Amino acid sequence: MGKGLNTEKSVIIDEPQQKIEIKSMFSQINSLAGLIVLFIILSIASPHFLEIKNLMNIARQSAINSLVAIGMLMAILTAGIDLSVGSILALSTVVMGILVVKLSINPFIGILVCLLVGSFLGMLNGLMLTKLNLPHPFISTLGMQNICRGLALIVTKASPISGFPPIIQYLGSAFLGPVPVSFILVVIVYLIYNLFLTRTVTGRHIYAVGGNKEAARLSGINVDKILIIVYTLSGLMAAMGGLVLTGRVNAAYPLAGLAYETDAIAAVIIGGASFMGGVGTVWGTLIGAMIMAVLRNGLNLLGVSAEWQTVAIGTVIIGAVYVDVLRRKMQAKSQIAK
Repeated sequence: MGKGLNTEKSVIIDEPQQKIEIKSMFSQINSLAGLIVLFIILSIASPHFLEIKNLMNIARQSAINSLVAIGMLMAILTAGIDLSVGSILALSTVVMGILVVKLSINPFIGILVCLLVGSFLGMLNGLMLTKLNLPHPFISTLGMQNICRGLALIVTKASPISGFPPIIQYLGSAFLGPVPVSFILVVIVYLIYNLFLTRTVTGRHIYAVGGNKEAARLSGINVDKILIIVYTLSGLMAAMGGLVLTGRVNAAYPLAGLAYETDAIAAVIIGGASFMGGVGTVWGTLIGAMIMAVLRNGLNLLGVSAEWQTVAIGTVIIGAVYVDVLRRKMQAKSQIAK
């Protein structure tokens, strides 16, 4: 009896997971091909694009969005979304600023508190979604977005906090040789998340919940627990992105992170994930973040105005979503044909 139940669970989870991994792999290859094409075009258009200094600048510019985007990937894998990441980033860093700069608390404690505040706010998103039975994470995270932004403005009286100690500045502004420390942090974080999603039971359950929430529930997965973990991780990564931003500009300010949720969503979708859930990879998300950074950098080198850069990014996002729609239509047609 017990053996039969285990077999049934394997059918529900393992077979779809194999298909998901194949879909994610192809999406990742497509994103990488897009990044290579973009590199070729911009290297031809600008003689300065392939200079080491410029490439390292791209890596540095991509770091914050890459960190926030890996948290957003967790939410999108479960067919959700987190609109509060920018505001969580702001509130987490201004709390750290108050402790470290104004109250002279040890900076290591300040960093820990920053990460804990981000994780706690993310956990609240998950709790509101699961325990209050809100219909969609759009509602809970939109509400949290406004709450965190308002609190950040209140506790700082709408003023920036500057003058952080060197250890906090190090994460955002230091280099090891020519390589930004912030990008090294990104690589380490992505390695950890890749292992988490591909080598742990919780990681497989995240994909299962996104693929079919009801089937995951019937197979014995605690869906509420998975969603709380996912949004906690999203809040954690928003705070980590805030640490890098604070170190880079040597300031924490209540309006930090405006529209960061848009950039994070764009990186995840461009990287091959699907709004429908269950499809997406860590490395695809990093490629998506790099595509956005490369595109912005290239447009800057070509003298394109910030307004037209925004138009270009929006066009790329729509194109990426449309490609996902076409891919799903083709998959549906092939299944009907079978």
